[in-house]
Amino acid sequence: MRRTVVNNIVSLDGFYADQSGNPTVLNMDEAFDAYNLERLRSAGTVLLGRTSFEGFGAYWPAIADAAEDPDNRALSPDNRETSRLYNRVAKVVVSDSLNVPADHPWAATTIIRRDEVGTWLEQEKLKGTGDILIFASRVMWNGLLVQGLIDELHLTVSPGALTAGLPLFLQPANLSLLDVRAFPGSGNALLRYRPALT
Repeated sequence: MRRTVVNNIVSLDGFYADQSGNPTVLNMDEAFDAYNLERLRSAGTVLLGRTSFEGFGAYWPAIADAAEDPDNRALSPDNRETSRLYNRVAKVVVSDSLNVPADHPWAATTIIRRDEVGTWLEQEKLKGTGDILIFASRVMWNGLLVQGLIDELHLTVSPGALTAGLPLFLQPANLSLLDVRAFPGSGNALLRYRPALT
């Protein structure tokens, strides 16, 4: 059976983004990029909410073939490979209103209604290969967590407190720790959890 894996970054005090909704205040360094690539290599499907899809779809498609710029970390080998993988992995978006234009680089994306995603996910986990990977998309995956449809949460903890912002969790969650990982040269730490059985 395939796993549904959430992969997010979070501040030390539990925030997904600052008060304006900007997540780039967190430590998205080379270690963060490398771990995202590691997760994407293991994915058979990427599942996104609408806002994350629109942001990723505007940013990632062109990175693979962008002109060389040694001073631009966004064009690192890891990020170029991430772009290539994003461009070819099966993508599914949860939305009741999104229409992906035919000329969009990710035009082949599948759209699933919010009231259908639970059923789709239960069926999808029984077929295909690779993880069903969720980047960002915190509103969507919080809903799936409540339904018992998330298998693991991979949380990269950024070494700083925001004191205010958008909380990662939208309701209480009871989790069991699976692993802790440090990244050499980075202040980030990875905490890998599974939802605790109740």
